[in-house]
Order: sequence, then C-alpha cells, then structure tokens
Amino acid sequence: MRSRTYKENYRQLLALTDSVPVVVWSVVLVAVLALAPLLIGKYFTTLVLLMMITAVGVLGLNLLTGNAGLISLGHSGFLAVGAYAAGIVAGKLGWPMPLALLAGGVTAALAGLVVGIPSLRLKGLYLAITTMAFAVIINHLILNGGKLTGGSEGLSVPQPALFGVPLATEGGFYYVVLAVLVLAVFVTLNLLRSRVGRALMAIREHDIAARAMGVDLVRWKLLAFMVSAFYTGIAGGLLAYYTRYLNVDSFSLLISIEALSMLIVGGLGSVAGALMGTVFIFALNEGLSLLFGALGSGLQSSAAFEIKGIVYGLAIVLFLRFEPDGLVGRWRDLKHYWTHWPFRF
Repeated sequence: MRSRTYKENYRQLLALTDSVPVVVWSVVLVAVLALAPLLIGKYFTTLVLLMMITAVGVLGLNLLTGNAGLISLGHSGFLAVGAYAAGIVAGKLGWPMPLALLAGGVTAALAGLVVGIPSLRLKGLYLAITTMAFAVIINHLILNGGKLTGGSEGLSVPQPALFGVPLATEGGFYYVVLAVLVLAVFVTLNLLRSRVGRALMAIREHDIAARAMGVDLVRWKLLAFMVSAFYTGIAGGLLAYYTRYLNVDSFSLLISIEALSMLIVGGLGSVAGALMGTVFIFALNEGLSLLFGALGSGLQSSAAFEIKGIVYGLAIVLFLRFEPDGLVGRWRDLKHYWTHWPFRF
C-alpha cells in the first residue's frame, strides 16, 4: 500500500500522477458524468450541469485564493464580465459559441489585470474589500450600460450551437460543459506542477521570502489574477448560454461568498478539494430546498434565503474548527487509515 511520495527519477517527479487507482477512478468519474443524462432525469441533469459550470469558476478562484493566497470576494464581478461579454458578442455580433466563450474569458482576464494592478500592495481583508468593491462597480456599470448590456431589463443570449447545430441544454450543451470542465482540471493540474504553480505557492506561504528567492511578485500576482479571472469568465459564458438571459440580479455578492465557502469546505489549494466542495455545497443547497418544500411553501418563500445563509456560515465555521483541510483532508485521512493498522489504536 502506498504510504510515501518517494520519487526515484525526474520522470516520476514530472508525471501528472503515478497512482494507477487515481487514473482509473478519474476515468470512471468522467464516464459516469458522460452517462448521467441517460441515467437520471432532466431535473438532476440540469443540476449536474450547473454544478460543472460552477466547478470551472471555483477552480479559478482556487488558483488565486487557494494557491496564491490572495483573498477575493469579487469573483461574482468576473463572472458577470464573462457572461455579458459572451452574451454581447454572441447576440449582437453573431459570434459562434467557442469564440464567444473565449471572448468572455479574455475580457474577464483583462478585468482581472485592472483589479490586480492596484491590489499588488494589499493583503488579507484590504484585498478582499477591494475585490468586493470591483464586483459592486461592475454591477453598476451593467445597470448603466444602456443598449449594450440591456440595463435593468437584461440581455438575451442566443441558443448554444456548435458548427451551426443547435445544442439542447440536457444534450449537446451538457457535453460541451463537461469537456470544458475536464480541460480546466487538466490545465490546472499541469499549471500547479510547473514553475508557475511553485511561484504561486511560494507567494502564499511567505511573499517576502519568495521575493528574496527571486520570485517576481508583481508578475506572478498579476498572472494569478488574470488566469483566475479567465476561468471565471469562461464559467460566466457557459452560464450565459445556459440561462439564455442575463440580469444583474444574478451576479450578487452572495455568489462570491458561496464560491469561497466551497473552497473552504473542500480544501484550499487542492483541485480535488475545489471539486468536492462544489459538490458538497450544491448537495447541501438542494437538500435544504427539498426540506423547505416538504415543510411548506410559506417557509420556502419567506425564510429559506436567511436559513440557507445561516447553514452556509455554520458549515464554514465547523470545517474551519474541526477540519481545516476540508473534505480533501478528511479523505486523505481515510485513505491512510489502514496504512498503520492495527497499530493505529
């Protein structure tokens, strides 16, 4: 049984993974997601679709907050920038879906650069407030965008299509989102094992020591903001094609808080933790919705929003107190449980 991470040569060190079970279970998971529309109903297929779109954005936030240690509460703004950019070029200019998604990611990355430059000397709470202010500014710009953004009336987005073929939400578009998520995970894993990933982790652990070792803080912090915003912009473009209607009310600060809670619950700095946290929060949200529906429509309409906020906060507090490494830390402990058996007791 594997109990160490000892490497014998550079090939093993550079390999994406040297664990056969990890490869097998990853392939099984992708296969299950690919077969999900054939095995579950339309409602749960839609839920899995939204979960995958959210996971792309959470992976981006994980690069900035989990790996670089830069706290952001403004990713709802990046999500809005990507969604509206994709919706505008698709609806008003007639761009195809791949180019529209790329436009959403690039526009959000440029917005990340704009936010990152004045935030280079900020840390902790000050950085979080700065990014939150950016999200508020973006919402005001959308409301006052006139015909370009639709203002308070919103913006219509055409049906997703690939090579001129319309895609149904639970059909072809589902597999487009799945492909984007798999690509995002693969790129993120490769990014973290490269020079970029090592630089970001050095900044997270101690930026002064990282600078003393030759790490260019300005370069890598700006890159972290841009790459993180690019991921979130792609997620915003996918969300725009899913909803086919954009309104500024859909990009509140609660989205940023939920994304951050997914990272904390899943495990900061871990790709697997970002995915596990997304699934956990989605399952928690869906369970609460079913519970409120069973208790009655009165509770569902009046206090559901407040109760969900309390439950999210309670989940964050409990994980920070009893499991700081999140679900991925608990999973790591469970895997290693039998390594020391029967001497564990």
